[in-house]
Amino acid sequence: MSGPAPAAGAAGALLARDSAWKPWEFALWALALAAFFLLPSKLLLLNDIAILALFALSIDLLLGYAGIVSLGHAAFFGFGAYAAGLFAIHVSGDPLLGLVAAGLSAGVLGFATSFLVLRGSDLTRLMITLGVALMLLEAANRFSGLTGGADGLTGVTMAPVLGLFEFDLWGRTSYLYSLGVLFVLFVLARLLVHSPFGLSLRAIKGNRLRASAIGIAPNRRLVAIYTIAALYAGVAGALLAQTTQFVSLDVLSFQRSADGLLVLVIGGAGYLYGGLVGAIAFKLMHEVISGLTAQYWLFWLGLILVILVLVGRDRLLAGPRGLLRAALARLPRRRAP
Repeated sequence: MSGPAPAAGAAGALLARDSAWKPWEFALWALALAAFFLLPSKLLLLNDIAILALFALSIDLLLGYAGIVSLGHAAFFGFGAYAAGLFAIHVSGDPLLGLVAAGLSAGVLGFATSFLVLRGSDLTRLMITLGVALMLLEAANRFSGLTGGADGLTGVTMAPVLGLFEFDLWGRTSYLYSLGVLFVLFVLARLLVHSPFGLSLRAIKGNRLRASAIGIAPNRRLVAIYTIAALYAGVAGALLAQTTQFVSLDVLSFQRSADGLLVLVIGGAGYLYGGLVGAIAFKLMHEVISGLTAQYWLFWLGLILVILVLVGRDRLLAGPRGLLRAALARLPRRRAP
């Protein structure tokens, strides 16, 4: 009877060690806050980065920890954006109340559609997630009296955050507001993935049958993480609607989902910070390359992604020596006689 207790204690110690904050994490968040003072002319861009990072974080919870690939995650992003905009117009302009309403609305949609995603193979899941997003896009376009259709949802007026901080044209309040929401939800996601629930998700991703054999209920956990990821995406969409005070059909487009996946390709999936690092890199590449060649920036972005996939993120980060080792490893070796 003394066996399970030491094992449980060792597992708890392992979780505590993995969940401990590292010094570079504090430095990263301090740098994000310092950017408010160091880059006052780029606050609108920084706000976009924070929103994209939260959206990528929601995808990472699915892809990086549960192994679910979604081509239509913009469905929840857009649903949250429209929910926040309509809430501000018809109910209350309080940003925090609208944020909660949008997140819960997207979470309910995620829960309702999660049972469809659990059916079939990975290809079936891809088509279902894409289909849900396309249906919502067409519905938003069809019911223009409610959503504004192709003209967009206008008339969104937000009250000051906490009754004190008004939204301005320079993005000062918007960036701090989005960064604060991103940090709070990131901390919660960090606690989630380093909990026994997070470990069970990794087990399901690694081998679903083996996870079932040891007593893990895969369907329940996948429904739960899908709902949570939808809630996170809805909050990201609400941040966009509140900080821009406008919602267009673009929030439900396939391009929105593709951008989130590209961010994870750049930053890496399965460790949460991939969404943050990838969002920074993606937006900076967009800003720099489009400034040099606005018409062909997607070509250069595609080239960078091809190099990243072929060479490998770790080898690129290792610098010239890493690239040289990769090249030497691919050379044919002479066999000993």
